[in-house]
Amino acid sequence: MFQQIIALIIIIFFISKLFWQKKKQQIKRNEFSFWIIFWALSGIAVLFLKKIDQLVSNLGFSSSGIDILFYIAVIILFYFILKLRLKFEKMNKNITKIVREIALKNAKIKMQNDN
Repeated sequence: MFQQIIALIIIIFFISKLFWQKKKQQIKRNEFSFWIIFWALSGIAVLFLKKIDQLVSNLGFSSSGIDILFYIAVIILFYFILKLRLKFEKMNKNITKIVREIALKNAKIKMQNDN
């Protein structure tokens, strides 16, 4: 029970940080909504951990509900890391393309000025 209280306090802290960031317009509405839903679901999972343990047991898993939630969270994090890596790779290609175009334009201007 003590661990659940600590977890809920941490979740409330993160939710309050989200509202503060939203008020300061540091995050977009979509991002705010995503994280509010994420932390709300996390809080619900913490509150109903015993029910989750029973559900996991009924499904035939040998580990506890918190372990299953942890595994799901790790999978989701790896998915987000993959998406982030792909987005960075696309940005890197776009930056390279822009820099190349600027360099070619500067070289043409320099050649015209030299003539």
